[in-house]
Amino acid sequence: MQKFILGRKNHITIISAILIILGFTSELAFHQEQMAMWSLMLASVLGAAPIAIQAYQALRVKVVSIDVLVTLAVAGAFIIRNFEESAIVTFLFLFGSYLEQRTLQKTRSAIKELTEMAPESALMLSESGEFEEVAVDEVDVGDTLLVKTGAKVPVDGTVLSGEGHINEASITGEAVPVGKRKGSQVFAGTILENGTLQVVADRVGEDTTFGRIIELVEEAQDSKSEAERFIDRFSKYYTPAVLILSTLVWIFSQDIELAITILVLGCPGALVIGVPVSNVAGIGNGARHGVLLKGSEVIHDFSRVDTIVFDKTGTLTEGNPSVADTNYYVSDIRKTLGYLSSVERESDHPLAKAIVQHLGPVDTFAVQKTDVVAGGGIVAEVDGHTVAVGNVGLMEQQGVPLAEKVRKDIERFEAMGNSLVLTSVDGELHVLMGIRDQIREAVKSHLQKMKKLGVKHLVVLSGDNQGTVDLVSKQLGLTQAHGHMLPQDKAAFIKKLQAEGRMVAFVGDGVNDSPSLALAQIGIAMGSGTDVAIETSDVVLMNSDFSRLPHALGLAKATARNMRQNIAIAVGVVLILLASVFFSEWMNMSIGMLVHEASILVVILNGMRLLRYRS
Repeated sequence: MQKFILGRKNHITIISAILIILGFTSELAFHQEQMAMWSLMLASVLGAAPIAIQAYQALRVKVVSIDVLVTLAVAGAFIIRNFEESAIVTFLFLFGSYLEQRTLQKTRSAIKELTEMAPESALMLSESGEFEEVAVDEVDVGDTLLVKTGAKVPVDGTVLSGEGHINEASITGEAVPVGKRKGSQVFAGTILENGTLQVVADRVGEDTTFGRIIELVEEAQDSKSEAERFIDRFSKYYTPAVLILSTLVWIFSQDIELAITILVLGCPGALVIGVPVSNVAGIGNGARHGVLLKGSEVIHDFSRVDTIVFDKTGTLTEGNPSVADTNYYVSDIRKTLGYLSSVERESDHPLAKAIVQHLGPVDTFAVQKTDVVAGGGIVAEVDGHTVAVGNVGLMEQQGVPLAEKVRKDIERFEAMGNSLVLTSVDGELHVLMGIRDQIREAVKSHLQKMKKLGVKHLVVLSGDNQGTVDLVSKQLGLTQAHGHMLPQDKAAFIKKLQAEGRMVAFVGDGVNDSPSLALAQIGIAMGSGTDVAIETSDVVLMNSDFSRLPHALGLAKATARNMRQNIAIAVGVVLILLASVFFSEWMNMSIGMLVHEASILVVILNGMRLLRYRS
């Protein structure tokens, strides 16, 4: 029966609300006092049932919780036939509990999603010399595996033969696929976008990098036990104090009505609703501004953050490589751009796609012959001309002279964090393009806002090379920048910051970020990121709008401040009421109830101010 009632708390809350509305409508509109009394009585009994069960369960483990006080207050209100108070108190208590729990769900489903992303099978070289499909659990260290285009790499290993480009976003978070050849390292869970590779297994199963990501998320989420609410800590002392006071008054005065009056007036109705109303108003404001805050505990911790750690790709940057810088070395460039577009349309390399998108609609030509130079680029015959598109090494291999000015341009482009694509026609350099992941618009100003809100340390961690990460850090004025970071490195860095006593928030968008999102006191996911990242996080910025982050932080601080104000108002009113019972002649049950209900209205109105908050 207990399980049945507790499992239907939300239904009981709705029914209680309907009965309360029916009761007051019957009395005020139709003067049906008998119907009003029965409606409020029924609302009180229904609402008190789950609270009384929780009180009983708390007493069994020797904890005098706020549920105990609310239960006794409702019983006292019944004795003095004040059914309005008992019904309202139980409803507010249940509704507050509902608001608190509604946004704290489903983080465990992130682990299931991660597990489903892990490779399940592999093509393993058998004793007969053929590749046969086996379960990934059957693969041992040293086995040779075949990975085809579009397949997941089943193990961490070393390439024995073949070439291709692998999307390592699930591990490094970087948007640009990485070229692989003999001797290159590959990671389980990454996807081979083109080419064919033979790989020898170095680490398998739970020992792979992807396996460790899953383990890190599990550990981090297990370590995130729910912090004890301030109200529960307060009630640890407050609840017994009111009970003792009420009992002593009854013992010494033998006035049962006075004792119950103290018990009822001491029931913290405003305290029960004060924190939830601030919480729901803050969450509502955030939702209207594209920010999802997952509960009051998140808001409390977020308001105290002094260090924010960012993933780079897709967080500080757009997450899509594009042409950022271009230099032309001939006067008539129109045909060259047509040749370039024609060649790059033949490739599915992400840099080629970025160039085609950048060039847009241009005249194209038939490509007669294409020669892919491993690790260099493409040499093709186009419209009777030899066109080479690739890196500096390809140009040197093709005997394309690079003047001193060109070499200085190359150095400058590289210093700006670009990947270089050079285009030559018949042995003459025509175009130099720099392609990089662009920094999000106005990110620097948003970071400055967060500094003004009290964030002392802004850190970037990325799987990208250190030079590119340093450049981003310098442009944005960050405190620290670290490149070549795998997921376990990022998680270790978060632990290091926490060991130094910092309150850490981590902002990311990829599966590779989920361990750090779960481990940090506050995990902040960009809304266009993976479901795993979003579910593991505590705060979600919808549509990946970075400009919402300062608003989220400011809102968390304002909400936490509002919660403290409501607690102070609620406790202050209760103390004044109790003091007035003993030290004034004007205080009675009716006045006390009026002030009691007025305090509830005050904390609600104070909480509603958060709906108008602007950063």
